[in-house]
Amino acid sequence: MLFSEVADVPKGPKVVAVGSFDGVHLGHQHLLRQALAEAKARRLPLLVYTFDPPTKVFTRGEGFLMDLEEKVEALRSLGVELILAVPFNETFARRSAEAFLEDLRALEAEAIYVGEDFRFGQGRAGTPEGLKKVAPVRLIPLLELGGEPVKSSRIRDLLKAGQVEEARHLLGRPYSAYGVVVEGDRMGRKLGFPTANLAVHPLKVLPPGVYAVEAEGAFGRYKGVANVGFRPTLGGEERRLEVHLLGFLGELYGEEVRVRFLKRLREERRFPSLEDLKAQIAQDVAEARRYFGL
Repeated sequence: MLFSEVADVPKGPKVVAVGSFDGVHLGHQHLLRQALAEAKARRLPLLVYTFDPPTKVFTRGEGFLMDLEEKVEALRSLGVELILAVPFNETFARRSAEAFLEDLRALEAEAIYVGEDFRFGQGRAGTPEGLKKVAPVRLIPLLELGGEPVKSSRIRDLLKAGQVEEARHLLGRPYSAYGVVVEGDRMGRKLGFPTANLAVHPLKVLPPGVYAVEAEGAFGRYKGVANVGFRPTLGGEERRLEVHLLGFLGELYGEEVRVRFLKRLREERRFPSLEDLKAQIAQDVAEARRYFGL
């Protein structure tokens, strides 16, 4: 069940895990599995207390790895049944650390799971030590891979550099994005490679460049080639996510499509002519086919 206010959460003792959980990456999964194990052993429900949008999206203008719908889906896939996603806005950002502790008391937390870098309250004044006023705290050290902590910020940096395979290693799954297919200028069709133009939230982190991808929706699942960028050869001025589905025939306008980024093929760049662009797209498609063994 998904809630947006503390008062709506079912009464009764529970294990509570707190954090932004943006991306629900391997570090988050490490924490949540321990919380789930304790909840099961004590025959208590686990509640994930999270924020929408993630705190750094609001306070620093960062892009997000997951919107709320994606986060809820990922949490439920781990076995989390109760999710409190409070709106993170100016009012919430100004709340005191003590007000946050009152939330945890109202939730009847019997144990509180947080990462070792967790802070709360206005100005990040609250520390994990302060949570002990409410219930025993399970302070989980940050999971390390490749000699560095697994953090959402690290994954954002990898994606901004187009390193989707490295990001996949930290997420435990391919990075994905979704959007509704909207009308474009049909330039892909004119070049012989029709594409679905996805309307994606402007704050969603997208890796720039050209990728071998998997795409799925009500139409099924297809391999494909995706371009993320501004289409410099065509004088584009807005970021787009466009996908060419291998072997697909038909229209997709109005369909919701999820794209999983699997391998970077190249960076986006300007070509001298449309013919040069068309030739490069043909090479991209051929490389993607080889990657998929088609």
